[in-house]
This record gives sequence, C-alpha cells and structure tokens, in this order.
Amino acid sequence: MPILWHLALGHHAGIMVTLASTFPVPGRLADGFSQAGLCYRAWRLGNPYGAQHLAMHAFNTYNMRGYRTWLRRAANAGDKDSARELKRFETRLPHANARSVRRRRPYRKSDFE
Repeated sequence: MPILWHLALGHHAGIMVTLASTFPVPGRLADGFSQAGLCYRAWRLGNPYGAQHLAMHAFNTYNMRGYRTWLRRAANAGDKDSARELKRFETRLPHANARSVRRRRPYRKSDFE
C-alpha cells in the first residue's frame, strides 16, 4: 500500500484509479484523497478509467445525468466501452450490482459483442 500511495502522489493516473478502488466510501470530488477525488484527478491526467469509475458511481446512486456526463467524458478520453455504452445509453444494465439499485436487466446478445 505505501508504494501505491507514493505512485499516486507522484501523479501516476493508473495507480490513482487502482488505489481508489480499495476505498470503501466514495467521498467527494473536492477531496483529493477520496475514491471520487482520486478518480477525478486521474481523469484530469488523461486516464479514461477514472471517468468510467465516476460514471458507475453515478449510476449506482441513481444519478442518470451524472452517469451520462461521466460516460461522455470517459468516451472522449478514449475508453471504447464507455463510447459504446454512451451510444446505447441504457438506464438498465445486466451486471449484478445493478440489481442492488433496481436497474438490472437480462443479458442480450449485444452485451457479448
């Protein structure tokens, strides 16, 4: 863990997202050492997965406007999966976590393409 913190403080964007995934509470964007803050800083450094993590957090908190915004930002940063998801913009997803926010749907053939 200390090595991850050292690299994150050195502005290594990929490590910031990895480190943020270990936090139990999302926190706020303004707090640079919270899950949301680290993902936001990683996105600002050009890592699309930071924006993708923030999009999933918005989805899981019923914030569809934030979900679409962060998906667009992830797609603009180069994440092809987020671009595909933004094109379809589904408010129901097939993954298990969507069940906990009552937004689950069955898998389709297009999910595997």
